[in-house]
Amino acid sequence: MTQRLTVLGSTGSIGTSTLDVVRRHPGRFQVLALSAATQVDALLAQCAEFLPRYAVMASAEHARVLAEKIQANSLPTQVLQAPDALEVIASHPDVDAVMGAIVGAAGLAPCLAAARAGKRLLLANKEALVVGGALFMHTVRTHGCTLLPIDSEHSAIFQCLPEDRGTWAQRVDSILLTASGGPFRQRDPATLAAITPEQACAHPNFAMGRKISVDSATMMNKALEVIEARWLFGMAPEQIRVVIHPEQIVHSMVQLQDSSILAQLGTPDMRVPIACGMAWPERISSGVAPLDFTQMAALTFEAADAVRFPGLHLSWQALKAPEGTTTVLNAANEVAVAAFLAERLPFDRIQAVNQATLAQLVPHERPASVAALLDLDAQARAVAAQIAQRWVV
Repeated sequence: MTQRLTVLGSTGSIGTSTLDVVRRHPGRFQVLALSAATQVDALLAQCAEFLPRYAVMASAEHARVLAEKIQANSLPTQVLQAPDALEVIASHPDVDAVMGAIVGAAGLAPCLAAARAGKRLLLANKEALVVGGALFMHTVRTHGCTLLPIDSEHSAIFQCLPEDRGTWAQRVDSILLTASGGPFRQRDPATLAAITPEQACAHPNFAMGRKISVDSATMMNKALEVIEARWLFGMAPEQIRVVIHPEQIVHSMVQLQDSSILAQLGTPDMRVPIACGMAWPERISSGVAPLDFTQMAALTFEAADAVRFPGLHLSWQALKAPEGTTTVLNAANEVAVAAFLAERLPFDRIQAVNQATLAQLVPHERPASVAALLDLDAQARAVAAQIAQRWVV
């Protein structure tokens, strides 16, 4: 049976990898809708190849340009321009599965729409859980959504956990997220201020977008993944640990009550967890070469240094603080990373902005709706932007 697919964020690294898996399995998947932020020509090329029914751009101007080019190329795709267009293609009755690959808090509303519609949701957007974890998981449970993690670490944990979720509390001791340590794992912390955006975006193992690459370099991506794991797997913060594993062959591990540890290994390529999620519980070819253990060097593991990676430890702090604090942390980090990429903030001040924003903005009420979460997100962005001015370069 053909699975009809919406890809939110189709021109990003996860989106293009998803379409590569689709391309390898003609007849198994049908692309019903695609969305992008600003890359009109890239989305046009995808529309020409996959002939989706709908396409969505983040702004009206980009949508207008795309619609003109689609008409000029006589393509059948309709460009939707309503304010809720992303939610429409995420919850459309003809859609079976949704790949949620929009980066940032912008991915929250369409992923929630997919969950409310009971879709099979392939979640690559960390922020849906970081910003709205309690609300998001309540929506998933209430509406019968099938939630499948796409982050390589969370996919690994998902594959290692017992299939019966009801047994996790009795059988699982803890989960261990692995992290590469990023490109500055061995760099003198005293020199971090001199790091440029180009250096920070050079991830040692994965080809990723610029924002995610910076998060990997600061280990904030792992902080967000700790928060994500807490909601995905219902674990207490103290049951989630992080270990540095530079080779990124072991994608994560689950420790059971008898001290056995189950690990998922694989070539570091996002098409593996994507293919796993798209076909689950079946398995299909991802297009990735399998590991050759005879050609592998040693696998190494290190402690996550709190001095070198202060952002990582903000995750446990935020999880133990009032609900909504993780929303504040995520918003502050997006502002700080954007300032760094624009060369307005030194690399070593990103976590200073995050820490100062958490100290200044403490949620006093539990955000119980998307509107409340987005309002808190906006407040945090304003506070973080003001704080970032202290270190403008």
